[in-house]
Amino acid sequence: MKGLFILKVGQVGIPAKDLERAIVFYRDLLELPLLFNTETMAFFSSNNVRLLISLPEKKKFAHASSVIYFQIENIQETYKAFLNKGVTFINEPYCVAKMGQSETWMAFFKDTEDNTHALMSEIQI
Repeated sequence: MKGLFILKVGQVGIPAKDLERAIVFYRDLLELPLLFNTETMAFFSSNNVRLLISLPEKKKFAHASSVIYFQIENIQETYKAFLNKGVTFINEPYCVAKMGQSETWMAFFKDTEDNTHALMSEIQI
């Protein structure tokens, strides 16, 4: 069975309706580094995962994406900073799980293309 195991997530595709608007959101509001873009695609870096924001090739691919969970250190601070930039949140940060000496906190938000994503933070208690 050698070679049949996934090594890592290399890229996540996120559909867009308006590519320029999406580029502004991911580059300026979320502050992800823009690697490069074409007329129909933009590539961003999030540590070792590349985000591909693209216009759908066909109408059948024009739908919202899976939820991407962006790991952050301080959820309250990041939430306030993103809120001040105009990011639309679905909820305020809240604890979703307590595991031993840590808590997992999340806050869900919408991008400009109506995709739902989340901030997540592991907090030591």
